[in-house]
Amino acid sequence: MAAIPDELYNVKFAAYLDSMKELYQLDEKFKDMCDAYCVSTAKTDFYKEKSEKSYRRKMKFETLSRELEEEILFYIMRNR
Repeated sequence: MAAIPDELYNVKFAAYLDSMKELYQLDEKFKDMCDAYCVSTAKTDFYKEKSEKSYRRKMKFETLSRELEEEILFYIMRNR
């Protein structure tokens, strides 16, 4: 059984960790959504360290991360 990515261990998802572990293993759509979230948060962190020139990219990935957080939570609630 593969573990879920470290980026998914955060306050927003703490109450759903068991459900997330199960869905991540069994549901390819959920896994893809979570993997996209992980990439988005990594890119957000990367662009935070860059100059203001990268501000728009950083904002794009912060927005995407927030949207994916909400989508992940809704998905869990619908598929419990």
